[in-house]
Amino acid sequence: MQENQLYRKIITYLNSLPCVEDSDFTNLFSGRKSNEINLILDANQKIVDNFLSARVTWINEKDEKTGLKLFVLKIRRNDKRRILRPYLQHVHAKFDEIEQRREEVRLFVNINDELYGNRRWISVPFTHPATFDTMVIEQDLKNKIKADLETFLKSKQHYNRIGRIWKRNYLLHGPSGTGKSTFIAAMANFLNYDVYNIDLSKVSKESDLKVLLLQSTSKSLIVIEDLDNYLCNKSATLSLSAILNFMDGIFSCCGDERIMIFTMNSKDQIDLTVLRPGRIDHHIHFPLCDFNAFKSLASSHLGLKDHELFPQVEENFQTGSVLSPAEISEIMISNRSSPSRALKLVISTHQSNSKLVRLTTSDKIETIENSNEVNVAPKHPLWLNKSRSVRPVEEPGESGMYPQGLIKSKSVRPMVESGDSGTFGKEAVSELRKFYGLIRIKSSRKKSFDLDA
Repeated sequence: MQENQLYRKIITYLNSLPCVEDSDFTNLFSGRKSNEINLILDANQKIVDNFLSARVTWINEKDEKTGLKLFVLKIRRNDKRRILRPYLQHVHAKFDEIEQRREEVRLFVNINDELYGNRRWISVPFTHPATFDTMVIEQDLKNKIKADLETFLKSKQHYNRIGRIWKRNYLLHGPSGTGKSTFIAAMANFLNYDVYNIDLSKVSKESDLKVLLLQSTSKSLIVIEDLDNYLCNKSATLSLSAILNFMDGIFSCCGDERIMIFTMNSKDQIDLTVLRPGRIDHHIHFPLCDFNAFKSLASSHLGLKDHELFPQVEENFQTGSVLSPAEISEIMISNRSSPSRALKLVISTHQSNSKLVRLTTSDKIETIENSNEVNVAPKHPLWLNKSRSVRPVEEPGESGMYPQGLIKSKSVRPMVESGDSGTFGKEAVSELRKFYGLIRIKSSRKKSFDLDA
């Protein structure tokens, strides 16, 4: 069931009224800050408000049949036609003001517990400190992303004019530890948007995915992490069609000013229908750490602009990037009291990982070469490459496969092509016998090898 956004706006508005403090009783809750106290309405509590010299009464009740909470609004009959519509518009406007002043960003996660009834989300304060200024990415890319987001915030009329949903889809792809999740946190703090993190393993059917979208709010980030792992999982409960409909189907229009973010370790094996324009508006690659990213980390973590070990570090990075920013960051945090030790540990770790990568690569190449040697079929005799060709002739018998894909039940008959004066002689027949004799010898060796094994 979709959450009633008007109920959410009304309760936010009523909790902000000064008359709540004058009530005979109310609920007290601690806020985000240690010295902050929030007043929350209690069940069956009455709140009296005044608007345009008219008295307005709100009663907080609970439906006995459904168990749902509700508000009852009471207005005098003489004032109803005059103030009802302007008063509700006033509630909307006050809610928007409160939301703009609200500094707290919340993180929502989806649930499938029956104890929560129709609720599909639970939330906690989102306190991640990441910003674009602390992100270790190229400055040009950082500026482009910030400009793109700022343009998006001002584009409501443009999207309406061209008939498009006011949303934007991002794909973040790259190895683990390269900063994709930190980027999401920085984007949430930059936009002051709530984050809705969808765990697809808790979604059993497509209708549940649609309900999650319906119960999310505008001005939010909808995040699905490690989408490539889910799409490659044969036991996944959701079909590719369900994922595609979620990304840009008709239900994606339920709510404005949303940004959808999908993360992948690699997009190489992903169906192109997932990555096409419209479903993904912006692709951002997060690579392994290079020397420029290393210098940014050294500056922020160790306070180093330069060091005598920097040339050696740069020389190591020239052989290729094998460490993620998260790995280097952890080394620097653990050794922040000794920058020289941290740099030496980065150099040694990079060298050992480089050797491991080379060994792994050489093993893969050797495996491929051995596989090719096993699968390489014997070459045709020289006479097959000359002016004579072969034609299979069907004969009754057992089916099987000869080298080069010839079927066993077919014999090979040499044909004399036009313009060739040569004919088959003893040399050709002898060469043919040697050819098939060689095959029999190899087959017998293979069988003996299997028996010995």
